[in-house]
Amino acid sequence: MDGANHSVVSEFVFLGLTNSWGIQLFLFVFSSMFYAASITGNSIIVFTVASETQLHSPMYFLLANLSLIDLGVSSVTSPKMIYDLFRKRKVISFRGCITQIFFIHVIGGVEVVLLIAMAYDRYVAICKPLHYLTIMRPRMCIFFLVAAWVVGLTHSLVQLAFVVKLPFCGPNELDSFYCDLPQFIRLACTDTYRLELMVTANSGFISVGSFFILIISYVVIILTVHKHSSAGSSKALSTLSAHITVVVLFFGPLIFIYVQPFSSTHLDKFLAIFDALVTPFLNPVIYTLRNQEMKVAMRKVCRQLVSYGKIS
Repeated sequence: MDGANHSVVSEFVFLGLTNSWGIQLFLFVFSSMFYAASITGNSIIVFTVASETQLHSPMYFLLANLSLIDLGVSSVTSPKMIYDLFRKRKVISFRGCITQIFFIHVIGGVEVVLLIAMAYDRYVAICKPLHYLTIMRPRMCIFFLVAAWVVGLTHSLVQLAFVVKLPFCGPNELDSFYCDLPQFIRLACTDTYRLELMVTANSGFISVGSFFILIISYVVIILTVHKHSSAGSSKALSTLSAHITVVVLFFGPLIFIYVQPFSSTHLDKFLAIFDALVTPFLNPVIYTLRNQEMKVAMRKVCRQLVSYGKIS
């Protein structure tokens, strides 16, 4: 954080999404609804998996952790964006900006590893069913979780180590509604060409590489499912389609934003809103709509919560 001592700039001003009052009102209603829905949906999934013993399996353990991360995705940028919508001057301190960047990339790194772990879990369940409980034992699940946080923290800290001491002399306007490395680096009053390449390599290529690894993995799993015409094939394909949909929703905006991070367009803002609000809301919807076991368990938990509320 010492970088602030060498900079004239102590705060950054967001230009926001629009100056139109009507569009701001629409965005306020839209963002508030999706934020509340994503928080509620992901919280219910975490609570359901924790409380229902029939869901104490590796697949649901990883799903609950993905929902926990989606709670973070929703909360890092969305509350401030909603709060700033009707403010004339949308500001964030230097430390606040650095903190936001840190959590965005930690959460992003953790989610990438969790999605890879979920793909591996489905591969073992479908391609090696007889060895599933041996391979996906609790120790393996904990390993995936620890690895996810180590990767996320390392990914974020490595990038911040290079940019936190950059000097900022002005201007201090970010053409966005949140802080992220591409816009942040662009405002530094020094040559940042190498840093731009580092961000592209670290975030952009990792996103593209992980996306293609996951898609290839699911193609292999789907081909394996098609070879076995059994009663469980349709259920497996339904689960896989849900996983693939989540992967595409997560990586699509990331690839667009980070592969060419310094050629900013208005589409970047739309994709950032989609990634921060819509994707965390759709993830629980996709997983619950395609999973009968989860739907039954969630209905049971919701009935218990309603009953408890009436008694109270």
